[in-house]
Amino acid sequence: MLVRVAAGIILRDQSVFIALRKASQHQGDLWEFPGGKCEPDESPADALARELHEECGIVVRQANFFQTISHDYGDKQVELIFFVVTQFDGEARGKEGQEVRWVSITDLADYSFPEANKVIVRALLDQ
Repeated sequence: MLVRVAAGIILRDQSVFIALRKASQHQGDLWEFPGGKCEPDESPADALARELHEECGIVVRQANFFQTISHDYGDKQVELIFFVVTQFDGEARGKEGQEVRWVSITDLADYSFPEANKVIVRALLDQ
């Protein structure tokens, strides 16, 4: 079964907001760009806004499509729709108890991400 996920590359002052997946989650103990599953009749942009409000406490004001990544983990197939979030209201935080950090884009290579996210990390580092 394919899982569609909207994910936000939340940027502020040459830093990006990342969250650590809980050990109990698929691809646990790895860092990710926050977001979540798209509901069946929900657009990726709407899912992004909903998930970032629920997970991070922010209200998205400006988000632009960045890239779609499809990946087969063997036990799960995902389609990740990434958006760059450049304007938002509120202060991003881990509302669900997850560890979160603002990190310099140049330091992203120092963090372990799920395989499907590595293409995005490389793209950000190459900009």
